[in-house]
Amino acid sequence: MDTSYPREDYLPMTSHKRDLSPTVVTIGASAPPRDHLIWSIFNTIYMNFCCLGFVALAFSVKARDRKVAGDVEAARRFSSKARCYNALATAGSVVLPLLLAALVVTGVLHLSKLAQDSVGFFSYQFNTSDDEDK
Repeated sequence: MDTSYPREDYLPMTSHKRDLSPTVVTIGASAPPRDHLIWSIFNTIYMNFCCLGFVALAFSVKARDRKVAGDVEAARRFSSKARCYNALATAGSVVLPLLLAALVVTGVLHLSKLAQDSVGFFSYQFNTSDDEDK
């Protein structure tokens, strides 16, 4: 066995120049976009203002199809549109009945005040006999 140094089977040392290219570390794949399908189905069944739930359902189905096909960017766009239409549909479904209830309550209060005033008007009795006798 030969123990003499340097051995020929070793490669010569490479220079210690630093590579200036940026290092990219991928932590994990980005989460796939949500399609908001259940929310869209709920809004479609609820029959909301201007059928926005149906429009949201169409975009949700498109987002799911694009996600299955592997087109993540298109799936994100459709998912974003579905979320916006669902938010509008939900807001319309909550705000419009509350506004209608507020108008009904306001109308009932106004009519009750008018009714009280009219009862006072019609209960007043005119005594014409008092004026004629004098």
